[in-house]
Amino acid sequence: MLTASGLEGEFVELSASHHGIDLDGASARRAESFAQASVIALRSNIARHLTGLGHRGFCTRLADSVLLQWFLGVGRPGGIKTFAKSSSDRFANWLDETALHEFNAKLTALLAGTGEGAAPDLGLAAPISFDDIYFDSTCLKAPVHFPIDWVLLRDATRTLMKATVLIRRAGLRHRMPKEPLAFLSEINTLCMKMTAKNRTRDGRRHRKAVLREMKKLSARIGRHARRHLDILAARGDETELCAGEIRQISGRIEGVLAQLPAAIRQAHERLIGGRKLPNKEKILSLYDPDVQVLVRGKSGAEVEFGNNLWLGETREGFIADYLLEREKTSDAKQVEPAIRRLVREQGLPVGNVWGDRGLHSASNEDMLETEGIRSGLCPRDVTELARRLEGEPGMREGLKRRAGTEARVSIIVRDFMGKPARARGFEHRATMVGWAVLTHNLWVLARLERASPAEEIQNEIPEAA
Repeated sequence: MLTASGLEGEFVELSASHHGIDLDGASARRAESFAQASVIALRSNIARHLTGLGHRGFCTRLADSVLLQWFLGVGRPGGIKTFAKSSSDRFANWLDETALHEFNAKLTALLAGTGEGAAPDLGLAAPISFDDIYFDSTCLKAPVHFPIDWVLLRDATRTLMKATVLIRRAGLRHRMPKEPLAFLSEINTLCMKMTAKNRTRDGRRHRKAVLREMKKLSARIGRHARRHLDILAARGDETELCAGEIRQISGRIEGVLAQLPAAIRQAHERLIGGRKLPNKEKILSLYDPDVQVLVRGKSGAEVEFGNNLWLGETREGFIADYLLEREKTSDAKQVEPAIRRLVREQGLPVGNVWGDRGLHSASNEDMLETEGIRSGLCPRDVTELARRLEGEPGMREGLKRRAGTEARVSIIVRDFMGKPARARGFEHRATMVGWAVLTHNLWVLARLERASPAEEIQNEIPEAA
């Protein structure tokens, strides 16, 4: 499928544009080397998401798997050897989220016949139908430590002191009463004390006293980290650390120090003051500022922490539309942008749109009627739902099929992204979603019914013959 559809060539051209490389103006050797690396990046990400392994585990398996080496085109005598986890991570970020979204849209356009050139013959018994689109959304959860008030102080301690250790190993030291890692033991002791008297009569007073100790310790740790950061900025060129390592260590310390006062205040307000903070003012993670609080009312999780993932699939299970939202919006407001992407930008022949009650609204009904698309969005009014189920042909069957989209959401999140998702930070999660959607769609296409050999031969005979 990768070769017959021309996707690899499209990926190489898109990668060259993304990396600012002129393949026509470059030397033949450089162009061939970049094209080969781009193909390996494409195939390695597909294989890694199919196997569900992390970078280290995937590279270990690649070194021992003849099948994977054949698929990636590596491990051959005189060719590229198998690569390590750092190269696998570099391949995962070969394209950003925007470029990957464009690449997935090209695959969709090729299958729908709306792209440039003729639709590729992938040997399917029947073409993919884009007449029915089934929408749903889920929370792509972020790795957040709970509870999110005093545990943030422990996370800050670990990051600051581990970065301080790196600075001291490089030969830059400032006077400290103990080794940096000893502070980790001290903060862990306070964390255990915090949970020691949760359900006792004086538990609230005990937790307040422990938090005051944690606040003092966090302030001391912040001062030690700041002094070492200043030394690194002034004398970093005297060490064996390269510019990238200095920048990485400085970024770790500065990112946490900038949030430490707010984290201390948040813990104080919630535990000592007994006051609630608005969700927009909370720090949910020191390492991911784009995590949102999603109140979805699910049976297993009333409140979830992460980002909303929007998906639209065809009847065959092919994901034609997706979006990972940075900011929190309601599901009903996502229908119109999704239709704009599918119909106006990609030119897909969408005839019916299906969704649950959370997607139904009067504005969505008017918009779909204007676009000439039948609305299969489940009405919120029970009386209206009963009327449409009885009076509209195919309404009941369409909503039953839409229920299967819940399983599709679970498949792509659990099997192709990992639980939890194998990416940290919104940009990395959005890129991972793009790779997961591409891998999932190729997996779906490979599992569809194939045309029989007789049908394939008949399709190859010219019409004039």
